[in-house]
Amino acid sequence: LSVICLDRQNISAIGKLQSLPEVHSLYLQQNQIEKIENLSCFPNLRFLSLAGNCISRVENLQPLHQLHLLDLSYNQIQMLDPDELPCGLRVLNLRGNECTQQHGYRWMVVGALPHLLELDTQPVHGAAGEEEEEGASSSSEDEDDELLLSEPRGPFTAGKDFFVDLHRDLSRHSEQRQSEALKKHQTHLDELEELWKHWDLLLPPAAL
Repeated sequence: LSVICLDRQNISAIGKLQSLPEVHSLYLQQNQIEKIENLSCFPNLRFLSLAGNCISRVENLQPLHQLHLLDLSYNQIQMLDPDELPCGLRVLNLRGNECTQQHGYRWMVVGALPHLLELDTQPVHGAAGEEEEEGASSSSEDEDDELLLSEPRGPFTAGKDFFVDLHRDLSRHSEQRQSEALKKHQTHLDELEELWKHWDLLLPPAAL
């Protein structure tokens, strides 16, 4: 497995698992998870979605040194400690949480994450790679901004073999569920490919 899709499964807790270094993308959105824990078994995780859960605190993410995209939108996070966020994050989404109303919230998060390119679907001005766009025409700059306003949600990967593996991994579900998952995943990949083109977000992993 390189991608695990466990969204909308009524999961209430993340249990302890054996080490899974090959997993780079984990979908856990729309569950009943209350605490971020036991994720150190995914040492190479690059994409994590915990959107739409019952999480009240950002914690236990420091072991995820490879994490580049984190979606914690629409949880119950009232206060945010930026020191709990992995410093290598490129994209962070905390929309729908009370912590976004903290005084100086955006300044605080951007200051704590030197590699951040996008926060709550809005581009971070002055981020790495922005200087490369200075010589572009105004029309192309507008196009870049428009692309960044779309929320990236999928894993950092590409390749035909990936979809074969994903289909096999989801074989326990009905054909309808498989079809929907693959379609959603393709949409996410398309969004991230646009980000790579315009922001050099990161290099995709080697083909499987």
